Amino acid sequence: MSTLRFQALKDASSRKPVKFEESGRKSELFGSNVFNDKSMRQYLTADAYKGVKDAVQHGTKIDRKLADYIALGMKEWALAKGVTHYTHWFQPLTGSTAEKHDAFFETSYDGSDPVEKFGGGQLVQQEPDASSFPNGGIRNTFEARGYTAWDPTSPAFIFGTTLCIPTVFISYTGEALDYKTPLLRALNSVDEAATEVCKYFDKNVKKVTATLGWEQEYFLVDSALANSRPDLMLTGRTLLGHTSAKGQQLDDHYFGSIPSRALAYMRELEEECMLLGIPVKTRHNEVAPNQFELAPIFEETNLAVDHNSLLMDVMSKVGERHDFAVLFHEKPFKGVNGSGKHNNWSLATDTGVNLLSPGKTPMSNLQFLSFFINTIKAVNEYEELLRAAIATASNDHRLGANEAPPAIISVFIGEQLTKVLANLEGVSKGKLSPEEKTDLKLNVVGKIPDVMLDNTDRNRTSPFAFTGNKFEFRAVGSSANCANAMTTLNSIVAKQLKDFKKEVDTLIEKKDLKKDEAIFNVLREYIKTTKNILFEGDGYSEEWEKEAKKRGLSNHKTTPTALKAKVSKKALDLFKDLNVMNHVEVEARYEIELEEYTKKIQIEGRVLGDIARNHVIPTAIRYQNTLIENVRGLKEIFGKDFEKIAKEQISLIKEISAHIEGINSNVEAMTEARKKANVLTDAQKMAETYCDKVKPYFEIIREHCDKLELLVDDEIWTLTKYRELLFTR
Repeated sequence: MSTLRFQALKDASSRKPVKFEESGRKSELFGSNVFNDKSMRQYLTADAYKGVKDAVQHGTKIDRKLADYIALGMKEWALAKGVTHYTHWFQPLTGSTAEKHDAFFETSYDGSDPVEKFGGGQLVQQEPDASSFPNGGIRNTFEARGYTAWDPTSPAFIFGTTLCIPTVFISYTGEALDYKTPLLRALNSVDEAATEVCKYFDKNVKKVTATLGWEQEYFLVDSALANSRPDLMLTGRTLLGHTSAKGQQLDDHYFGSIPSRALAYMRELEEECMLLGIPVKTRHNEVAPNQFELAPIFEETNLAVDHNSLLMDVMSKVGERHDFAVLFHEKPFKGVNGSGKHNNWSLATDTGVNLLSPGKTPMSNLQFLSFFINTIKAVNEYEELLRAAIATASNDHRLGANEAPPAIISVFIGEQLTKVLANLEGVSKGKLSPEEKTDLKLNVVGKIPDVMLDNTDRNRTSPFAFTGNKFEFRAVGSSANCANAMTTLNSIVAKQLKDFKKEVDTLIEKKDLKKDEAIFNVLREYIKTTKNILFEGDGYSEEWEKEAKKRGLSNHKTTPTALKAKVSKKALDLFKDLNVMNHVEVEARYEIELEEYTKKIQIEGRVLGDIARNHVIPTAIRYQNTLIENVRGLKEIFGKDFEKIAKEQISLIKEISAHIEGINSNVEAMTEARKKANVLTDAQKMAETYCDKVKPYFEIIREHCDKLELLVDDEIWTLTKYRELLFTR
């Protein structure tokens, strides 16, 4: 097996950057393979075009006759670009995308008269075999029927020679089986709630859109090296491997010159993104060796989520052409930074105003403060649910590991805005005096634009930080579907804005307060009750962990513990009242995520046991036998004095034996723990058992394996080492 490692190193070391020439300017290529506004104007009738636009902007239903015209135009556009197949492209609860390709091809009953056909029925709805997708107990396995339904708010696109139509995925009984359906409902809810609040400040606002700008971190590893590691192939991370002497401690990779092979990959990736309408803008080296980041311009949240899911597919496929394995796992390598997917979130009106960006007048800043403080209040009320939204087996490795936000959810707003809130906290209860109104509008609210000039710093240890004109949810994992976090965030903000509107209206109607007075009074109370969630310090410190406990904040370090918040009465009521998810849908997702956690730990345990016993131990014994032969030879030459001369070799033989025993005994104990966990029928208990009883063996077994890596002759070690995985470029 060591020959595989050295052959992989030889292959990787001989690679040259793949030559790639851009086809044109990004502005010219952008959206070329998207059935966007320009394409629709060209290929659709006026009525069909209006039908799509009304559906996107106002949620108007498209009738079947109109759908036929839209499908006809979409087909002609696709055929003109060499497309042969179409698919409903959706995001089931597997963590990846799904597609079933059908040809634009039909014949008559006798096999004659072949034609390219695609009608409204095929555009609007399909019935894929849904039996093998996760459903969380919504239906039995033999009940395979599920439906995909067109989402006109996310435009169709061409990938390869296939027309991809973004869709929702629901069961026969109507429950959502995907990430998109609850997200669309949450976005609708926050639109309604935010629009009503906006009318306090601008009657012309008719729609509020949640925006999202994600930042995708990832590792690039030569495909030959990745394929030489069974753990990377099967789990996405290295389950063992001693840290390299040089890692990221010199900070020489971050923002450094991009390696030539990686740059060639990025250039082709960016062109693919341009064609697909994914507005990628930023690329750079990240902190860890061979780690990089890609980020786009902000988009409407539903489209941004679709684009991120599509991007991960594209990244892997482009990676193959450049002989790269693209790693999205949150922690593929021990001892260096893992990867996240920061979700930069804001709200924007149809009048062109970012509701989380300060304005030039006291009125616009009062609007900013209303949405700013309500978001903080929402996080304060639902911090456990927000933590549950980013809980996965892989993200557990990141959170709280002094490289990413801690598992404690808190909000960072900066020193200047903290002072602004302190001033607002002192607002008198009830009606305000003329002097107080003047002071608030001129000296507090009116000066926010100036304050914000000095408030653009970030706290990288904060999981939820305000960064000037948006909130950055930094705790989302790199492999995650953004929809999970965005569904929760938009839901809790929608709920909070609805509550805010009720409280303000009550003060106006029953306490005879002016609108501004009512808003100030409600915000004052929110500031008083949300102090516990605000934290400006070091989220990595033990002091913060102790302080957070005093404040009553949750600190769920593992997924099985964190996920319980999803099925609390508070969460169930939230999603039901907003019509985002009913109880069945929420509980199904909870079951699916517990099962996914268990399966991932189970797979990792099996892979680790296999590698430890079939790679590490045989290699160690082989080297040990070499040492034994050496000792025998020394005994033959030196006789009774051999023990003194062979002292180091004998010590090494004993040390290797101890590590072999440590591996064997702990693999056996881990296997027994797994067997006990597997007979449990309760999903929560099974996940907890895998977390508490099985997973702890991973580090013990790894410790013995990594020690052997340092002891055994490098020439016979079978597993590609960290220095090779991280520094072969």
